[in-house]
Amino acid sequence: MDPWRGPSGPTVTDGGLETDLIFHHGVDLPAFAAFPLLEDERGCELLEGYYRGYAEVALATGAALLLETPTWRANSDWGAQLGWGAADLDRVNRAAVSWLSAFGTRYADRLPEVRVGGTIGPRGDGYVAGAAVDPDEATAYHRPQLESFAAAGADLASAYTLTGTGEAVGIVRAAREVGLPVAISFTLETDGRLPDGTVLADAVAQVDDVAAPDYYLLNCAHPLHIAPALQDRGAWRERIRGLRCNASTATHAELDAAEELDEGDLERFTTDHADLLASLPQVVILGGCCGTDVRHVARLWGTSSQS
Repeated sequence: MDPWRGPSGPTVTDGGLETDLIFHHGVDLPAFAAFPLLEDERGCELLEGYYRGYAEVALATGAALLLETPTWRANSDWGAQLGWGAADLDRVNRAAVSWLSAFGTRYADRLPEVRVGGTIGPRGDGYVAGAAVDPDEATAYHRPQLESFAAAGADLASAYTLTGTGEAVGIVRAAREVGLPVAISFTLETDGRLPDGTVLADAVAQVDDVAAPDYYLLNCAHPLHIAPALQDRGAWRERIRGLRCNASTATHAELDAAEELDEGDLERFTTDHADLLASLPQVVILGGCCGTDVRHVARLWGTSSQS
């Protein structure tokens, strides 16, 4: 069977997993890592309730469902901070895919499509651009996590909150080596540029020129912060297939320092998305990022949620 190369129609995905768990459920997530929750019964119960809300949005709208693993921090540098070695990370990355796959089977006969994606995060900080990343080093670094996803039967890998193009290129190359379709998602600042200062249109062109992913998403920025990037017209816009925006209009530095959750203005969040979608004709995946929960995503899809 040919590998899945991206959504063919409207697709629901989830919101801001970590901020939802921390601020709405009182869960302590050291290093902002949700993957350890897969290791105990209570953690799995929390995750099941979380993903169920988004599955219900898909059921209410008739859209497909993209379930993405809680493994944004499950790479070696972040894992080491939590005392997780290579074997532990391999186990939990495989388990994340298997667990979500089993969860997704409950909805497979009622939705147009249910897919499971392995989530990758950056080696460094998703808000702050560090030194330029060598693509070859990024390939070697991220390959173990991608191998785990592939071995567990993931449909694709999605790399979120990338701050520059070097790491993106490396991740795409590693995904190709293990045979996984791959999506790349960049973080944007309030001026619509990547944290390292790269113009979004240039970032897409640079990555596509040497290691094109199956598609791109944009995440961890409010729709108002994405809008400036769309002043650059061109075919590059058609490569953007998904949006996972922040609820808040605050800067990344402000969000990093915040002790209370900024859930933003739900009405503004919705209407600002409508403006973005008018400029991004290929976007079919809609979810959320920091500060969002199932209420935000449900509103984007024209339904409601009591969660």
